[in-house]
Amino acid sequence: MSKNSQHWALILGGSQGLGLATAQKLAKHGYHLVIVHRDRRTDLEPIQKAFDTLKSHEIEVKSFNVDALNPDKRSDTIIKIQEELPKGHKIKVVVHSIAKGSLKPMYADVGTTLSNQDFKITLDAMALSLYDWTKSLANSHLLAADTRIVAFTSEGNTKAIPNYGAVSVAKVALEALVRNIALEFAPIGIKANCIQAGITVTKSFEMIPGHEKIQSNALERNPNKRLTTPKDVADVVYLLTLDEAQWITGTTIKVDGGESLR
Repeated sequence: MSKNSQHWALILGGSQGLGLATAQKLAKHGYHLVIVHRDRRTDLEPIQKAFDTLKSHEIEVKSFNVDALNPDKRSDTIIKIQEELPKGHKIKVVVHSIAKGSLKPMYADVGTTLSNQDFKITLDAMALSLYDWTKSLANSHLLAADTRIVAFTSEGNTKAIPNYGAVSVAKVALEALVRNIALEFAPIGIKANCIQAGITVTKSFEMIPGHEKIQSNALERNPNKRLTTPKDVADVVYLLTLDEAQWITGTTIKVDGGESLR
């Protein structure tokens, strides 16, 4: 893609992990970036440095440190995007990488367990927010004629993992949403897919209780004898943005080096 492209990528949750790796990959290929993230002020210095590095690829980067789940903040951010994008420029890629969820057991002899509200918060953050943003962007006429939407799911979509119940429910819902987005937004050219990444060591992953055991088990299962990296996942996001991938929609693609084979 030309460095003077009119195409932008919007990354929801782009300050770390899979989101940031995707931003880095797309920047290399000439996409201008809008990054929405939610981070504490004390964490912003290295994040801003990472964003500044993206600009070395001669692309524009606009970042918004706001709560992407707040309806008012979402509306305000979309208005700002409309105001700041040059005339004729459109969002060609939307990446959903919001990782906010409750990591509690469903049952425990002592301590806190998952509540109904925990499920609702996790479902809203990790699934329903994709629909909210997609609908708002479409209604605001910000999307290109051949927009690609990519969301990240996990093996928890079919496997029961301790302390992962709320996230598992959200991932299943996310995949259902992506299928229906692919179906019902097809008239305006949207293609939508999920990527099921293998175990990837990120800040979000390290918050899962017992993540060390999950990591070692994944390494043992993987026939390629290594874990998935954020770059592995970002590479496939980029593949899904290519013209040659325009007939791939409404599906889940595994990017795990064969980890899920056994």
